[in-house]
Amino acid sequence: MLDWDDLRFFVALADEGSLSAAARRLKVDHATVARRVQALEEKAGIRLFDRRPRRYLLTEKGRLVAERARRMEGEVFALERDILETEGEAPVEISVSAPPVLTSFFLTPRIAAFYEARPRIRLRLVADVRNVSLTRREADIAVRLSRPTDPSLIIRRAGSVRYLLLASPAYLATRKPEQYGFILFDELLDETPQQVWLKRISAGRETVLRTNDLSVQCAAAAAGVGIAALPDFVAATYGLQVAGGEGEHITRDIYLTYHHDLRDSDTIAATVGFLAECLRPERRGRDGPSGQ
Repeated sequence: MLDWDDLRFFVALADEGSLSAAARRLKVDHATVARRVQALEEKAGIRLFDRRPRRYLLTEKGRLVAERARRMEGEVFALERDILETEGEAPVEISVSAPPVLTSFFLTPRIAAFYEARPRIRLRLVADVRNVSLTRREADIAVRLSRPTDPSLIIRRAGSVRYLLLASPAYLATRKPEQYGFILFDELLDETPQQVWLKRISAGRETVLRTNDLSVQCAAAAAGVGIAALPDFVAATYGLQVAGGEGEHITRDIYLTYHHDLRDSDTIAATVGFLAECLRPERRGRDGPSGQ
């Protein structure tokens, strides 16, 4: 009898093509992925992958198994979505994926009030810059800064984020524009709109720091390291000042999205309503950290 858990590891490796990528997706170490896939091959008595130095390539039989296993995985996730609503008074946990800066500034401060209004709902907040898979139930609801293209998802625009060039007042007071240094994301985030915008502005001038964490960028800018492209609402919290004119900015829309199978869920509707309220521009301006 094949173990579904082994098949889950197999599907991740078939999709991702490498142990490290599959391990990141499953939130385990790569040795666990290798062990579970080997166990599946031993039980099935077939070789599912050709092992290459940095890639796992499906064999002909592996492609057939992967096709069927993906269908099984899809049915399991669909079943989980179907039974999300439970009878009685037991709490229902809803997983929400959101960019860390939106999670800490706008969602977390209002959770206690949400729990008072909806005592049966409990949230699991996944603060993550990557786009998790709602189809594979890596989250139930996602807050995203780019519009999803998956036709199986329901999408709702919830507002926007304005990015400005921000730095400490002392940094700006002691340098001319041609002397500015810039704080960028690392190369993995080079395609984000704010990074593309900042690289265009900073072309020919020094990059003084790269990091994959926006909170590190905020702290570095506050410490006088350089100029960063940051959401406008962090300015007051970190004591930052706009470099150049207020008109120089880039705007990214905020989207709330969840799987179409959850469209009739009262719990999902209540949670999406809460998130939308947190992210409304007028609410952010009145209650958010930059308005305190």
